[in-house]
Amino acid sequence: MLEAVNIAQKLAKFDEHWSPRIAGELNDCYIKLARIKGEFVWHHHDDEDELFLVIKGRLTMKLRDGDVEVGEGEFIIVPKGVEHKPVAEDECHIMLLEPKTTLHTGNVESERTVTDQPWV
Repeated sequence: MLEAVNIAQKLAKFDEHWSPRIAGELNDCYIKLARIKGEFVWHHHDDEDELFLVIKGRLTMKLRDGDVEVGEGEFIIVPKGVEHKPVAEDECHIMLLEPKTTLHTGNVESERTVTDQPWV
């Protein structure tokens, strides 16, 4: 049976930053929800594009050739191979659409790397 997904209810189930939760599947992609605050790590994805949709707050996508500001209701697509660093001065809620094979820290292994992303 098909059911609507309430994004706010899903986001209310966790409060960790930089720890995406899987909220759905679409073909070979996961739809993930995350709370972010502060700076992430510089990284890139060799084989995957990523879509970041800002649900609440403001995201700065740092790129080596300049920053892109992404506000509520806006999204940015980071093409594969492009080094990027998401930053949120205040807490920001985002939805990610990316292939199931995507590791959220891309080519960088750090303390923020989550290899087993749970469902929410």
